[in-house]
Amino acid sequence: MSARRTFAALAAASLLTVGLSACAESARDAGTTGTTGGGGGDTFTFGAAGAPKVLDPYYATDGETFRVARQQFEGLVMFKPGTADPEKGGQSLATDWKASDDGLTWTFTLREGVKFSDGTAFNAEAVCKNFERMFNQTGGQTSALYWSENFGGFKDGKEKSLYAGCTAKDAKTVDIKLTRVTSKFPAILGLPSFYMQSPTAMEKYDANKVTPAGQGFTFSEYATAHPTGTGPFVLENYDQANKTVTLKRNDNYWGTKPKIAKLIFKIIPDEVARRQALQSGSIQGYDFPNPVDWAQLKDGGNTVMVRPAFNIMYFGFNPNSNPKLKDLKVRQAIMLAINREQIVKTQLPEAAKAASQFIPETVAGYNKDLKVPEYNPDKAKQLLAEAGATGMTLDFWYPSEVTRPYMPAPVKIYEAAKADLEKVGIKVNTTTKPWNGGYLDQVDAGKAAMFILGWTGDYNTADNFIGTFFSSLDNRFGLKNYEWGPELVQSLKDADSTPDEAARVKKYEDINKKLVEQYLPAVPVSHSPPAIVVKNTVKGITPSPLTDEKFADVTVG
Repeated sequence: MSARRTFAALAAASLLTVGLSACAESARDAGTTGTTGGGGGDTFTFGAAGAPKVLDPYYATDGETFRVARQQFEGLVMFKPGTADPEKGGQSLATDWKASDDGLTWTFTLREGVKFSDGTAFNAEAVCKNFERMFNQTGGQTSALYWSENFGGFKDGKEKSLYAGCTAKDAKTVDIKLTRVTSKFPAILGLPSFYMQSPTAMEKYDANKVTPAGQGFTFSEYATAHPTGTGPFVLENYDQANKTVTLKRNDNYWGTKPKIAKLIFKIIPDEVARRQALQSGSIQGYDFPNPVDWAQLKDGGNTVMVRPAFNIMYFGFNPNSNPKLKDLKVRQAIMLAINREQIVKTQLPEAAKAASQFIPETVAGYNKDLKVPEYNPDKAKQLLAEAGATGMTLDFWYPSEVTRPYMPAPVKIYEAAKADLEKVGIKVNTTTKPWNGGYLDQVDAGKAAMFILGWTGDYNTADNFIGTFFSSLDNRFGLKNYEWGPELVQSLKDADSTPDEAARVKKYEDINKKLVEQYLPAVPVSHSPPAIVVKNTVKGITPSPLTDEKFADVTVG
């Protein structure tokens, strides 16, 4: 998750105007450690690429918020470490789950003896209070993006919702009812936005109080200072002055207690500065090291852990900003003009692959018959001429101030693609904006004719990839401009609601073929394996394809 919400971030929704003042206890020197050997006195300091936007994961969309939340909260469903697959028991708050014959009611058996960090019991009643809290949003609807994208509407009934209700059958058994069958349930419950939170704390600190403020929102004291989960760590302080988030061990945790006493996220936006901080010893790990630095980092006494490539980078189109893009021949010409194999070879890690479609090959629904279209600038020129678009001008956007798992160096990727486009006679106008400073907002508003974006999967379904991208006519791809737009949107809904797995997989294979050969709302570019790096003395981290690493098992030597 990606780390992640890269599909539609709440760019200005992080106006944490309550409670995030600098705390008396400074974490300035947090890079040093106390006793060693995992005896409970250690501190692990991790270099974060950005500040968490909000401390309540329900309202979060960004990977840095989710990274912190994953240490404090747990969901009914959690993913088996190192995979994208839900795991009954394990770290999940549910030890079992099963669907009714019609697929509309899911019964969860809950782990017993679990308490939230404020002492509130975790039980079926708490589960239902969480779901009712999420469903009953009023002022916070537009900031609850993950709910909107995965469950749809809210209690007001303005939009259809996947959620139909929650019933506590007894203390350890709960039924969650749905309005339709979907391939993504119960995997979506493993997303940090749907982790379980203390009903007591949410009521005490008015968790649902969200008010508009300019282009963003102001959140309650709960979301800014009192997030309360069942996880192995609890919030100690968020020191904005020193740019650190400090978590401490939850000594009442139901599972194995963390081996470190404190976990500190030191906010260092620049990737080079993070590498230097690791080399100097002020941090002991960071995410998304530049692939060109991997060898040097290893030689310098660090462990570079490469995750599986569970992502996609694409170059998207929106004909709202350039009507010539409505012509399939123009979009095909752009696809053939871009040397994807060369971009992968020169700009991405060694194990990266050029993409033939919009989902990784490990996801059911991947069409094995599709091949990566070969780089063919001559054919691209021919198609542009046939479309009357020779010498066309194209506004091409890329983001700054960001490193993503699928996009380690946006400007270099952009420059390579721009050069390819210019070789076939396309005049390229460059636009760049900060990731959370206008880029995502304006791309989502249809301002960019062509843009670089991507996605790290949240869970292992085709719907989480192409369903997330293309299930709405009014989105960053401007699908409402194409005559085939409604057909694509409906086909994705039909596939997701198909109960039979084999039939559902076949539908997704067919959709993937049409996406590349008939529709082409974007060019699939690559799948790239991101890395996480720590000092050789740091042990206990299992790299996750979801960037879903938990730090409770970390030891520092």
